[in-house]
Amino acid sequence: MTSEADFETLTRGVVDLTTADGLRTKLRRGQPLTVKVGFDPTAPDMHLGHTVLMRRMRAFQDCGHRVVFVIGDFTASIGDPTGKSKTRPALSAEEIATNAETYKQQAFKILDPARTETRLNSEWLSPLGAEGLIKLAAKYNVARMLERREFKQRYEAGQPISLHEFLYPLAQAYDSVALKADVELGGTDQLFNLNVGRDIMPAYGLEPQVVITTPLLEGTDGVEKMSKSLGNYIGVTEAPGAMFGKIMSISDVLMWRYYELVVDKDPATLVAERAKHEPMASKLELAEQLVGVFHDQPTAQRVSREWRRVHQERQLPTEMPLVVLRAGTHTLSKLLVWLGLASSRSDAMRLIRSGAVKENGHTVLQGLDSILLGEGADITLAVGAKRFVRLRGGGADALNPSTDAPQALDTGRANA
Repeated sequence: MTSEADFETLTRGVVDLTTADGLRTKLRRGQPLTVKVGFDPTAPDMHLGHTVLMRRMRAFQDCGHRVVFVIGDFTASIGDPTGKSKTRPALSAEEIATNAETYKQQAFKILDPARTETRLNSEWLSPLGAEGLIKLAAKYNVARMLERREFKQRYEAGQPISLHEFLYPLAQAYDSVALKADVELGGTDQLFNLNVGRDIMPAYGLEPQVVITTPLLEGTDGVEKMSKSLGNYIGVTEAPGAMFGKIMSISDVLMWRYYELVVDKDPATLVAERAKHEPMASKLELAEQLVGVFHDQPTAQRVSREWRRVHQERQLPTEMPLVVLRAGTHTLSKLLVWLGLASSRSDAMRLIRSGAVKENGHTVLQGLDSILLGEGADITLAVGAKRFVRLRGGGADALNPSTDAPQALDTGRANA
């Protein structure tokens, strides 16, 4: 490919590019570029939002460039307040080490391991020491730092800003210095930090890096960006059935956004598919494709068949949690709460009144709040279209909802 063809491939769908001329100049030299991307291991699992950026990293790899996957074990100990109104709590060294190891494993779901260099930024940031950090801080000023949206908003609102927070963008910028980065990639919420790296590199005798940002992926709620803390995420290591079910739960509008950002689909083909007005078929294809990427294709086909069997053909799941209860008559509303299928007795009664609770496939009648479980007999309870449990009558040593601790059911297996 020519440098211009590479340019078009590498910048397709990006949001910010600083600067286009700078990237073209670097590509025309015909040498592999050093492309740096940093991830702070603030949670043990990655989600689909992270893969938007990783797909851009993979595009650079496919064009023959060196991608450095920086795990911010040092910066995670500072706590970046990106998108937050207050300081993000710093993690312990043990939490960071555990999360960093899982990040390494999950990144290779997208990246080519043979063409990925994984580095911990503590390698060069820890040896800086107090003297080095002071010299680094001298490369920037407070006025520029307060241009960052999060800092500016908190300053104007009279909310506290700790001095150590100013070190975060500088530490991230020094990553670029240490690696002599030609390009740094990040989400749009990282634009300020990325540009700090670009600003300070000349002070170290280096050519400014090119800054590229990718869109932020909305979570399953279709409103906020995907985040584990908001509970609107789809984790790359989630069980196949749970992953498939979450994808099928997103809106039709959001589905096309996912197609654009997290799968390989030719834009012209995408336009043609949208024109067909067959959202269910397209969503099934999306779910199957993503489960295939993060698990394998036979598993994706299996969970697709199971989802359609349960949700389109209205059959019971092949697998569901089994709870052996002491045989006898049980109060249904209490049982639903004990099983974790309702949040409270009143919630359980509401579910029963609305017809959302089924016993062996039959809707529980309004006003009925008891269930008879014979010894050795099986009863299937369903709450809505996603939560199922099989109850089996047992003897005196079986679980007793009146005295035993509530059960935590893996109801997500019903979608597997």
